[in-house]
Amino acid sequence: MIMDKKIWDNSLLKAVVLFIGMPVLFYAAGDVPRRTLLKEAFSLLTLVAFSLMIAQFFFTRCSRGIVHDYSVSGIVKVHKLLGYCFLTILLVHPLLIVVPRCFEAGIDCRDAFFTIITTTNSIGVVTGICAWVLMLVLGLTSFFRKQLFKNYKTWRVFHGILSVFFMVCAVWHAIDLGRHTTPVFSAYLVAGATGGVFLFLKTNILSRKKQNYRRLHYEPTTSY
Repeated sequence: MIMDKKIWDNSLLKAVVLFIGMPVLFYAAGDVPRRTLLKEAFSLLTLVAFSLMIAQFFFTRCSRGIVHDYSVSGIVKVHKLLGYCFLTILLVHPLLIVVPRCFEAGIDCRDAFFTIITTTNSIGVVTGICAWVLMLVLGLTSFFRKQLFKNYKTWRVFHGILSVFFMVCAVWHAIDLGRHTTPVFSAYLVAGATGGVFLFLKTNILSRKKQNYRRLHYEPTTSY
């Protein structure tokens, strides 16, 4: 029992269960007709990648109370590794949708791609395009952080706010157009994204307001 408790207390195991195990479970249990092996592999890869992008909110300095098993430097390394890996997968997500069509009869994959990105009368497509652009900006500003931002805290807040907007657009896109986003999976995405956004706002905005309030009202003033 003691050993089992120690294993469960490991934050990495929790993260694997919540952000990899759960999406795979939802995928397997979903009542969605299966397609070709290539399409299903791309779908599963995208689901896991998106779930791990939500996990990014919890692998930051903001979540020291959650991932307490690791040092701040370790958390940042995990955040960067997951971010660059799964950001790349999600950036090529539009291509993964149409690549299987290259091996099928019917509409050409290039025509399918341009049809998708020019269908502006669908809110799911519009939010998907917005999420893709925000994701690209997130990746570029992270990679060139030292050249673009002199102050690390300024970049961190900018990065967080951009991530919030990205998450709103991405979750909306996934729920509206996702083939495997059942009501249960949609609730999981909304809950994960909401929790991550709240954690960011609590740490970077609410806590700072409390600190400023305490400084203003409780710190002793110097009398002359």
